[in-house]
Amino acid sequence: MNAKLLIESLQTLADKEKATFLQRFFKTGKGQYAEGDIFLGIKVPETRQVAKAYRNLAFSEIKKVVANPVHEVRLCALMILVERFKKADETEKKNIVDFYLSNTQYINNWDLVDLSCYAILGKYLLDKPRTVLYQLAKSKNMWEQRIAIVSTLAFIRQQEFADTLAIAEMLLDHPHDLIHKAVGWMLREISKRDESVMLDFVETHYNQMPRTALRYAIERLPEEVRKGILKGGR
Repeated sequence: MNAKLLIESLQTLADKEKATFLQRFFKTGKGQYAEGDIFLGIKVPETRQVAKAYRNLAFSEIKKVVANPVHEVRLCALMILVERFKKADETEKKNIVDFYLSNTQYINNWDLVDLSCYAILGKYLLDKPRTVLYQLAKSKNMWEQRIAIVSTLAFIRQQEFADTLAIAEMLLDHPHDLIHKAVGWMLREISKRDESVMLDFVETHYNQMPRTALRYAIERLPEEVRKGILKGGR
């Protein structure tokens, strides 16, 4: 069981037509956020099945997989880490998190972030200080900033909102809509548990919030309420 065999397994699942679609969908063109990324055209459930088959791959081999230029290969490496984390003891969990944080340069698209960060870093930090998330939120790397906010989904699911709100506030002035969407998404997740917390945040930061973040945050509210908020009311 090694990186070469894993990559070969993924290559057998390649679909050129789907790859062409994914390269457009994930904005791989010149000047776009994922410029130059390469896709094989593999469905996520298929990638996950390969990851489960290779869940015991050594870290030295996972390193080769996560550093691969092909998007689905990197995704598979992250899915292996997610699978391993589920059954890991505390020492192994720390090793997985350390590996994850030392390889963020390869976690360089929104799906790679969203399918891995809360299930690894977020869950690890449930009973620990969250300083690393604030460090990531201050990063100049947009994907590390997205890791910071989306990782808090693990806290939200435990009815803990403080870190999400604090990091969301840090990212309100971010220039990219992929961060606006992530912030809005986490606020919407909070609203599923406590709508008033989300509404208080929106009211406090209404003039500063990017419209994309605002629309995502209030998406679940009745249409008339949404329209009122977008016009400046509550």
